[in-house]
Amino acid sequence: MKQNYCCRLTWLKMPLLSIFLILFFSLETEAKEKSSSVNQSNQQLVISLKEINSRQTVSTSAIDLLAQQRSRGAALKDTASHRELQVQRREGETLLQGQKDSILVAQGVTRVTGVELNQTNKGLEIILKTVAGSQRLVPLILPEGKNLVIDILDANFAFGIRNGVTKTNPVAGIKTVKLAKVDDRSIRLTITGEKQTPSAEVVPSQQNLVLSITPEKTTAQTQPDEEIEIIATGEAEEDSYNVLDATTATKTDIPIQDTPTSIQVIPKEVIEDRRVLRLNELADNVSGVTPQSGYGGLASQGYYLRGFALDFESYRNGFKDFGFISPRDVANVERVEFLKGPASVLYGGGFGFSGLVNTVTKKPVTEPLYNLDFTIGNNNFYRPTLDFGGALTEDKSLAYRLNVAYENADSFRDFNENESIFVAPALTWQIGDRTKITAEFEYQNYNYVFDRGLLPSQTFLDLPISRFLGEPGVNDAEFDSFSGTYDFEHKFSDNWKFRQGFNAVSISGDEVSVVTSNFDPPFVEEDGRTLSRGASRSDESSENYALQNEVSGKFKTGEIDHNVLFGVELAKYRFAYDFFDASIDSIDIFDPVYGAEPGAFVASSAEEYGSDNIGVYLQDFAEISSQFKVLAGVRLDWSDSFYKDTLTDSFNFEQSDFAASPRLGVVYQPTDSTSLYASWTNSFNPEIFSRSATGEAFEPTKGRQFEIGVKQEFLDGKASGTLALYDLTKKNVLTPDPEDPDFSIQTGEQKSRGVELDLAGEILPGWKVIATYAYTDAFVSEDEDLPEGDRLQGIAENSASFWTTYELQAGNLEGLGFGLGLYFVGDREIQIPNTIQLDSYVRADAAIFYRRDKYELALNFKNITDTEYYGTQGFFITPEAPFTVLGNVSVKF
Repeated sequence: MKQNYCCRLTWLKMPLLSIFLILFFSLETEAKEKSSSVNQSNQQLVISLKEINSRQTVSTSAIDLLAQQRSRGAALKDTASHRELQVQRREGETLLQGQKDSILVAQGVTRVTGVELNQTNKGLEIILKTVAGSQRLVPLILPEGKNLVIDILDANFAFGIRNGVTKTNPVAGIKTVKLAKVDDRSIRLTITGEKQTPSAEVVPSQQNLVLSITPEKTTAQTQPDEEIEIIATGEAEEDSYNVLDATTATKTDIPIQDTPTSIQVIPKEVIEDRRVLRLNELADNVSGVTPQSGYGGLASQGYYLRGFALDFESYRNGFKDFGFISPRDVANVERVEFLKGPASVLYGGGFGFSGLVNTVTKKPVTEPLYNLDFTIGNNNFYRPTLDFGGALTEDKSLAYRLNVAYENADSFRDFNENESIFVAPALTWQIGDRTKITAEFEYQNYNYVFDRGLLPSQTFLDLPISRFLGEPGVNDAEFDSFSGTYDFEHKFSDNWKFRQGFNAVSISGDEVSVVTSNFDPPFVEEDGRTLSRGASRSDESSENYALQNEVSGKFKTGEIDHNVLFGVELAKYRFAYDFFDASIDSIDIFDPVYGAEPGAFVASSAEEYGSDNIGVYLQDFAEISSQFKVLAGVRLDWSDSFYKDTLTDSFNFEQSDFAASPRLGVVYQPTDSTSLYASWTNSFNPEIFSRSATGEAFEPTKGRQFEIGVKQEFLDGKASGTLALYDLTKKNVLTPDPEDPDFSIQTGEQKSRGVELDLAGEILPGWKVIATYAYTDAFVSEDEDLPEGDRLQGIAENSASFWTTYELQAGNLEGLGFGLGLYFVGDREIQIPNTIQLDSYVRADAAIFYRRDKYELALNFKNITDTEYYGTQGFFITPEAPFTVLGNVSVKF
């Protein structure tokens, strides 16, 4: 055996010691950094808002808005309240005009060199950095519905930000913060509240403009005797399908528009509007992604991405999440981020060859949140959920979130049913302005009928989609999954921070199945209708531990801005199972008679395998100029893997692997809203999770991808699109063994080349769209056994989707909305060698909903055309649901 590079167990002792030392240091630092404020009221303008219900449109300019209000005021009746309002408006106009005049008198334009967002006990601190000795920035603050618009004149950026810098959900109560260029002599900061208008207070600073933002109705007041009451008209901007930020691609706060890779984010708004119940349903809304059927009917998060199976190894909050034998509930999901292309540079070997799917969970909130939700549907489906959250202390430094879901349902498949219990508490402690820790826990019990579906031949495709080939009362599976995570973050300064995260996942369960005992076509006996079957029972368990330590920071070398990340990850994985086989009577697939009982179970196979891993990674995002950016990184992985045949004590071995996974990408931005990018990435995946039918180990798979693309923002950032062209090559590929689908074989080389288009956003107020198209040419490029040129299984050459909703924005029917979805998937090969295809299909969904402040009623209609179509999972094909109706009631209090 080669030299071990990992200390298999000792590193698990590190998290508590590390966090204790850092916590002690951070508390000491926090105490030293307390300082008193100096009043500088002549340098600030704070406007207090009293919310008045109105539905008129407002100008986005602070001065123009006041002019509009003055014009409207002249037409109002002469009442005492109106006269008082006019006086307040005139005082406000005088104050604002004086501020504007003082700015215009200044010589030159103040250059903003950087922007920072820091979470505070009150809410959020926004810092606009400027060069020492320059003119101080003076904000003009006005509310517009739930937006707080802050115009800053005689100011511009000393760096390129395209159409703006946007941060989504920076703290509870604030939906977005966007800083954008208005023209060469002015910029605008727009802060959107979740439920109401935030408040802003200028914090004294000798050089920078520092704003303290609180997510509440009225802005703070620097001079109590001078209150300006403004009628803030206009509708609040609804949540958009367009997400501008995601951390999965770089693990930093670099906007999607700046990253030289394709990444699509599905926010909770899409999940709720479509009434998604299984995570892999979201594949409908991402180009180049196809859902992969779960293990024996498991509610899965499996995908095919850019032609290759992700084999159910997805991520959750940046940690590997082995969901092959355990589902993941959607109750606590905030958004799902699809990173396309190799991800080994940050996430290591073993996962993410053709991409990575990272689920981001809901976090604790400081404002009270109480949401009860109940969904009912055909096939006796019912699902209640609750989502509670809020502060546990008066200073809101301790906050919680609790998500609970229960599900019970039958199925369109005969004798199928499932029951699930899910509990997910989370807790955040804001230790100080620069230090916080979040702990999360998830438990799920999932009990379901183990049903692998149908066999890959036309005979079985001719059967009713409800046909069950197992045995009622025999086929059964139950799994328990536990997941615990903590995430600790400390900011050493405004530019540098340390993060440590730890995650532990434990899954265990057992299943009994009755399936075919013959894996050779035509699968049935000579009469064409008798299927010989076998029974199997298994006990399975999985454990995964990961510790991540990261330091990130920003600095300059000359005129180049750097955003660097350095990390060390330790991970330990183990999977084990025991299989037992038994005989059972055959069945007539066209006229089944159930009631057979399996014979005595005899041990047939038992295996245990896993790995210890160390990964060290370094990444630098360099802004060479306002238009040209470079992302470069590399990860070094040391992996010690083992395999044990625990039944026969044969084929036992250990092996060590080492690999480097580099990435290089460039971005050129000819305009504020356009990004052209190109990237090159390599990947390394030790094949430690699969063995051949003879128990032999596989060589690591290696990959390489070239990609070019363009990202375009539309409608002032309310919509965006990505067009990507890629060439992806994978060597030493695993595919299901045609002799036994429970095992794999390793082929030579496979390729995937394609074009992908994703569009998402809000076209008009209330009208949201997410649309995709993908051309995927995935095929066997070199192989000694398989036919070269054969298409990869489960992959359609052409696929497209369109989902849209429209919600009425005014009138008696305000809040009434409609949704429509169309999904096209071309024909697909079921297996390699290509012998049988699944036909192309078009599916349609629809929705109708009615929303008010505290409640929502919705009806979702899935597969309204009752289209018959199938999914795939390795060797088997699985019928998908016909016409389905889901009714939902949601109440907030």
